[in-house]
Amino acid sequence: MIHPGSAARLTEGLARAQSLWQSAKGQAGQALTIALNREAGTQGTTVAQAVGARLGWPVYDHELLEHIAREKGLRLSLLESLDEKPQSWFLECIQAFVGESLGESGFVSHLVETIVSLGRLGRCIIVGRGAVHLLPRETTLRVRLVAPLNDRIAAYAQHFGVAREEAARQVETQDRQRASFVQNHFHKDVADPHNYDLILNTARWSVEECADAIVEAVNRLQRRPH
Repeated sequence: MIHPGSAARLTEGLARAQSLWQSAKGQAGQALTIALNREAGTQGTTVAQAVGARLGWPVYDHELLEHIAREKGLRLSLLESLDEKPQSWFLECIQAFVGESLGESGFVSHLVETIVSLGRLGRCIIVGRGAVHLLPRETTLRVRLVAPLNDRIAAYAQHFGVAREEAARQVETQDRQRASFVQNHFHKDVADPHNYDLILNTARWSVEECADAIVEAVNRLQRRPH
């Protein structure tokens, strides 16, 4: 059973992040950040890396977990098991594996602090983990990669070398867990198009074409007066 105060504590990091952004409001020349959200099977990391290569910007995907593990002295395998999972599953893992050493809101709190720090520096690409819904729209290009389900299943099966049935199961599970993670921790609908500046269909556009479109959007935003 989840303690009544757990949900509130899970959003403490978000409240602190909003406070930090308010304190920085009005500062000129804030560097742009790309927050990239993706449906399973749309090669989000590959697209992000292609964009990073063009812009010379670092990409933070699995690297976010590695950073938190180093900073907090936690096992990377544990963080991977918690990453972008729904709240109830997250709390069960916390209680079962780390007890009070990390705390119920620890993972999300550390994740938020890391994303906020990267966003304040700018000139980087953050994949998933609620960054689209956390960082301010004024200094963030918010991108979502989508594709029809059958195309995503086929791409997943080819990329990971698994049978179509296993690919279908993994795609459905990842989509559901990511949507629950965003809803539970950031109170947003991951599929709402109003949360994004650019939505690209990876069944229509190649990795290189998606990267080109994102870089063009970045260049246009950077040319605008502050």
